[in-house]
Parts: sequence; C-alpha cells; structure tokens
Amino acid sequence: MEATVGGRRRRKPLAALAATALAAAAPAFAADSSDAKAAALFERLRADVQATAARLDGVLGVYVEDLGKGAVVELRADEAFPTASSIKPAVLYELFRQADEGRLDLSELTRPPLPRVAGGGVLESLGGQLSLTWRDLGLLMMIYSDNEATNLLIRKVGMDAVNRRLDALSLPRTRLRRLMMDLEAARRGDENLSTPRELARLASLVAQGEGLSAERAKDLQAVATAPAQGSPFRRGLPEGVRAIAKPGSLEGVRCEMAWVDVPGRPYAAAIMTSYLARETDGEDAIAALSAAIFSTFDRLARSSEHGRVISERDARR
Repeated sequence: MEATVGGRRRRKPLAALAATALAAAAPAFAADSSDAKAAALFERLRADVQATAARLDGVLGVYVEDLGKGAVVELRADEAFPTASSIKPAVLYELFRQADEGRLDLSELTRPPLPRVAGGGVLESLGGQLSLTWRDLGLLMMIYSDNEATNLLIRKVGMDAVNRRLDALSLPRTRLRRLMMDLEAARRGDENLSTPRELARLASLVAQGEGLSAERAKDLQAVATAPAQGSPFRRGLPEGVRAIAKPGSLEGVRCEMAWVDVPGRPYAAAIMTSYLARETDGEDAIAALSAAIFSTFDRLARSSEHGRVISERDARR
C-alpha cells in the first residue's frame, strides 16, 4: 500500500500495515452496558481471540454468542471458510426434518453398498453384509465423521434439499456443494463453505431442534451431542459437559462448530481457520479458545450479579 506525500508516493511501513489489518479484523463486542463486570470478562475473551489470531500462522475466524444475554465476540465472522466435516450437522438436521415431515423413516434399514468411500469413519473397513438404519448412519457421521455414512445420507435427503433448508433458516452462505472425498468437485472449486456466524447459528438451531416436534427434537439432540472423536473443541471442555461439537479438517484447514450447555448460560461458537502452515496449530488454537470461552461462561453462570462465584465448594467457607 502506498501513500502520497509532497507529490511523491511513499510506502507505509510494514508494521503500520499490520496494525491497520489487525484493527480492521478486531472482534466486535456487544453486551449489557449495565453489567460492567461481565463486560470485562468478555473483553478478556476478546483479547484472547486477538492474541490467538496474532500468533497463528494462518487465518482465524471466530464467532461466540451468549444465547441468553446476546453478548457477542467475533473476528472475521462473515468471511467464508471451508467447513470440511463441520457441514455434517446440516445433513443431520435435514434428515430429522424430513423424518418429522413423514418423508422418510429413521428406523428403516439400508445396506451400505460396496465399494465405500475412504478418508474417515468405520464403514470403509466393514464387510458387505451390513444393514443399518438411517439414524445409525447419522450417529456414525457425528461420532466418527464417517464419510460413507455422510454420502449415503446426502443422497437420501438430497443436496439441494439441504441447501434449501439452510436458506429457510436464513443461512444463505452455508452451502453443501459436494459429497465427502469428491476431489474432482473440490478441484472445480465446489467446496463446502460457511461463515463463523452462520456455523455457530447452525449449531444453536440443531441444539434447539428448530421446527421439529418435541420428541424428534430430543432425539436429534441425543444424536448431535454424541461426542465426536478427535474434537479439539471438546479438549477445551471439562469432562461430562453436554455439547454439540463437530470438527472439520482439510489440508491447511481446521474448524469446529459448537453449542455448549452451560446451565443458565448456554452459548454457540464457531472457530474456523485456513491457510494454516501447520494444521496442529489450528487444532491447538481451537482447543485453547474453547477453554477460554468455557471459563468465561462457566464463571458467569455460577456468579452473583456482583461477581462472587457461588458453588458447592463454598459451603466449607
């Protein structure tokens, strides 16, 4: 970038350019202005996001929303990132919506054909004499990120149907554009995409069972909260915390969408990275931010309006 001084063009120092870029990408924060102490905790979380972005050798996008109070911390919240397997809850949601509408039976048996797509899961290693329900396939998709199960479900409900449903949910930038492990489609640029804001919103809608009957919504939540293997976001959560957390990984990409059931203070989040020099750095960033986010909401949930943390261990004092 150049500036004009005295009729001559002079380049801005790189440090100034970096500072300008960081300021432009700074997370936005909104909270109840009367709750200054809680706002201070969110400012600390905002600083954690900025620090993580500054040291990550890649690009970071974050969206965190307090589903009860409306406080938001965000960074590149409306920029599109590849979702990898983090798109799979959109497929699960469409499966349950079609079941609720009477268009399919979740308990119907199907036999996954051979050969099966590789790249993740368990079906690729199993034999041909195998029958599973559509709900079973949903569990395999969520727990093991099984690509063959995902592709069977996409073919069952229809890729266009998933995207129409996303439009109806006001998630127009979240797109299912290819099957799992379809490298030719990826080379054409048909990547599955979302933004941090929309991916977090999707996690919240799945958790709520938006548009579903109460019984179906409860079953969807049971499947969606089954702990996903290899989840960096869950590494940042204490054991036993109920959550939806669906990670995604591609070369140079790590991301995760989440909803976390902190009693009295549930939140939704999406952490997305791209252009990573080292994928493990992306996973570590997701885990560290997950821990920082949980710490913030857990303290708020267990505290009085004046900031005293109230818990069972206080009974001895």
